[in-house]
Amino acid sequence: MSFEAIDIHELLPQREPFILIDRLVDFDEQRTVTRFTVRAEHLFCEEGELQAAGVIENIAQTCAARMGYINLLHAERVKLGFIGAIRDLEIRRLPRCGETLETTIVTREEIFRMLLVEAEVRTEGELLATARMKIALSETDAQP
Repeated sequence: MSFEAIDIHELLPQREPFILIDRLVDFDEQRTVTRFTVRAEHLFCEEGELQAAGVIENIAQTCAARMGYINLLHAERVKLGFIGAIRDLEIRRLPRCGETLETTIVTREEIFRMLLVEAEVRTEGELLATARMKIALSETDAQP
């Protein structure tokens, strides 16, 4: 299946105006990559920048896209997930409107429906943010 052919809404429990990724770019068992172009009208943009909450949610939605893609491969519905913890968050600079973010998560552990990832957010190769995040995975289906 081509990643370009997948509507991001098929992978995420979030809906507009909270969507913070445009496309799944790459996926394997350990690594997931998404892209998002920051738009000035987005809910998390202020004064020409995506705010820190938007950067964190972009990372969390990359985790959600990973799980949504796994669900899609198994013909299952998208499940809810919840941020359990954020550690070592470093935002070097906030993304500017018009920039395209490439967010990469690397799965370090997945135990008892808990996912531990390391994340990087970049634009044109420039590292903007890093974090470690725990996501609690749920058996609850997202609303259609």
